[in-house]
Amino acid sequence: MEKKTKPHHCGASNKSNTFVVQLYLLLLLITLNISTTSQAFNYTDALTKSLLYFESQRSGRLPYNQRVTWRDHSGLTDGLEQGVDLVGGYYDAGDHVKFGLPMAFTVTMLSWSVIEFRQQIAAAGELEHAMEAIKWGTDYFIKAHTSPNVLWAEVHVGDGDTDHYCWQRPEDMTTSRQAYKIDETHPGSDLAGETAAAMAAAALVFKKTNPHYAHLLLHHAQQLFEFGDKYRDKYDGSLGVVKSYYASVSGFQDELLWAALWLYKATDNEKYLKYVISKAHSFGGIGWAITEFSWDVKYAGLQLVASKLLIEEKHKQHSHILELYRSKAEHYICSCLNKNNDTKNVERTPAGLLYIRQWNNMQYVSTAAFLLTVYSDFLKSSNQKLRCHGGIVGHEEVLDFAKSQIDYILGSNPMNMSYLVGYGPKYPQRVHHRGASVESYRENKGFIGCTQGYDNWYGREEPNPNVLVGALVGGPDCQDNFVDQRDNYMQTEACTYNTAPLVGVFAKFSEVEVQKMDQNMGLVASY
Repeated sequence: MEKKTKPHHCGASNKSNTFVVQLYLLLLLITLNISTTSQAFNYTDALTKSLLYFESQRSGRLPYNQRVTWRDHSGLTDGLEQGVDLVGGYYDAGDHVKFGLPMAFTVTMLSWSVIEFRQQIAAAGELEHAMEAIKWGTDYFIKAHTSPNVLWAEVHVGDGDTDHYCWQRPEDMTTSRQAYKIDETHPGSDLAGETAAAMAAAALVFKKTNPHYAHLLLHHAQQLFEFGDKYRDKYDGSLGVVKSYYASVSGFQDELLWAALWLYKATDNEKYLKYVISKAHSFGGIGWAITEFSWDVKYAGLQLVASKLLIEEKHKQHSHILELYRSKAEHYICSCLNKNNDTKNVERTPAGLLYIRQWNNMQYVSTAAFLLTVYSDFLKSSNQKLRCHGGIVGHEEVLDFAKSQIDYILGSNPMNMSYLVGYGPKYPQRVHHRGASVESYRENKGFIGCTQGYDNWYGREEPNPNVLVGALVGGPDCQDNFVDQRDNYMQTEACTYNTAPLVGVFAKFSEVEVQKMDQNMGLVASY
């Protein structure tokens, strides 16, 4: 007797099996692609955390919407002795000094981040926080610029030496809050120039949403530029008190060119462009081939912004000079990519991190990642290639290298550590930072004095009681080694100008990841 079986629907079954196999293989390929190219990082989360850091660094009376709750009001008498209101602004690092030059550069970079990546920052839900971070700085600069040729607190409020003998929370400060100024008899063109650049860039940020404020910023920026240009000198020559902290090694010419260029972008006034063109040679704009971009040395950023003007028809008459700016900008980009044919490439650690110098090296990594990302976008939008001695480079390769530096920061490194505090499972626990390393003022309002902080908190082996979320610490040494100790300030101290460039870059890579996911979902859907 013949055994009866259920009909075998081979056609339907084979198609179904084929689809399942194809889908499985596709998902496997996608997974392999993600895991082999890099670790998966949440750039949106990194962006959110980076903006929180600026709230940790606020000086002055904190607003009702302050999110970093272990901080409280501080520095409420700044400028009182001089009869000026200098309350506000940012502490630049782990101490309580407000240095004007790095603070202005921080605001310039935050503003440039929003100018370049506004849509991406908005898509991540962080535009309001980014603009608040900028305005906290520019509100302070407006206060500090009390007359056309006087800029207060641009150097620092507080005695740097006295401050460094103290280890206490900003809320407990008892150190001298001495304010310094630049004026006609004590000029500081670099400081006036960078503050003008910050305010001009910020004016572009607020142009549509707060036109009155943008106009006010431009008014101050133009006055500061005129002041810096008319009374030319380095600020550390006029005010020797800053020489041990933020000496202006590059001089003031780069800041004056930088300020003029941002003023041109903000006003469209030809006189500022003519300044950038006419002084290109004498001020080193097209002479200096630089391999760092920092609070002190603006040339690479200047050269990159100037080179982007080339694609606009109205700048054709200046194309010869702008091409020279571009050649220097590309020298910087190529040096980061290790594609110059001389010794002018940036060194790297064995694991591939850009390495400029021992002290707070990460500041140069974050600025490089920013410039690389911006230039990659420029190459893509203008359908151009990067011309290096080591060959022609496409925009994808430039962006990929920027990503490698960002991923190193976030944990793709030999220490398997995120150097962005508060991000990921492992990050520095003993950041060299007074406020973070001492019990929160909101938890314990008992006064903690200068030496008491050193005695009871500085030398503790335990992690900091407050997490300095979003701070980019100084980072590893030239061999990728990092020692997480509070007294290892070369590696564990963070600064506002370290994190500021990351805001734009995190936003960009957040968008890139979303696009990849959309593409992958599209591939799956097509099957």
